[in-house]
Amino acid sequence: MQVQIVSALNVQGTQAMERRERGRGRRRGAAPGAQDRDVRLSKALSFVLRHGAAQMGLNMNSDGFLLVEDLLAHPQFHSFSLEDIERVVANNDKQRFKLRRRPSNGQLEIRANQGHSVQVADLELREVHLDDPDCPKEAVHGSYIKHWPSIRTRGLSRMTRTHIHLAPGMPGEGRVVSGMRPNCDLAIYVDIRKALADGILFLWSDNGVLLTPGDAGGILSPQYFTRAIQLKPTNCELPLE
Repeated sequence: MQVQIVSALNVQGTQAMERRERGRGRRRGAAPGAQDRDVRLSKALSFVLRHGAAQMGLNMNSDGFLLVEDLLAHPQFHSFSLEDIERVVANNDKQRFKLRRRPSNGQLEIRANQGHSVQVADLELREVHLDDPDCPKEAVHGSYIKHWPSIRTRGLSRMTRTHIHLAPGMPGEGRVVSGMRPNCDLAIYVDIRKALADGILFLWSDNGVLLTPGDAGGILSPQYFTRAIQLKPTNCELPLE
């Protein structure tokens, strides 16, 4: 019975993971077969490292790292190798994952840089302060135009995740590599300095994503929005009120 329960959880987790990841672009420069394999592995890593480690029976440290050998021993990862994981981490255009040697014993471990729905106490996030040289004047959150009526009146919500994700610019601008899905058709700009002055916490992730838990209710209020742009089919600025 326990095996059946774990298997059902794995199926549900994979389906949920695929819904979240659907629409993301494929990694360039690989043959179609290898490309599909790497996409499947990237999706599986995103799910287990951000959301599903506990329900899959994998032990995640307080800093969000899992041992690679434990991951590869799990039935869901039996068809992958260490070389597969190293390649996907190295080639991921959004730098979603981090590999390192565990300081205590040198064992290889892996972590997601952000996007968790589970609490990770020691994620090595760097707090943003108003007097920091890299404190952005504004940052952008990617969403979808169908959600704009709710966002405009209620604000951005972290929902089931631990943080709301923002980028210091649009993808491709400067060193911006992550923080927005490529199929987003709505960009919401946030006055970071105003929010910081009001006590809203912001943190940098390892891959340059700006994270905030929002207020006590997990909301980033519309009072901090500076502009909203509909991105598709053509750019069009939307009224904030």
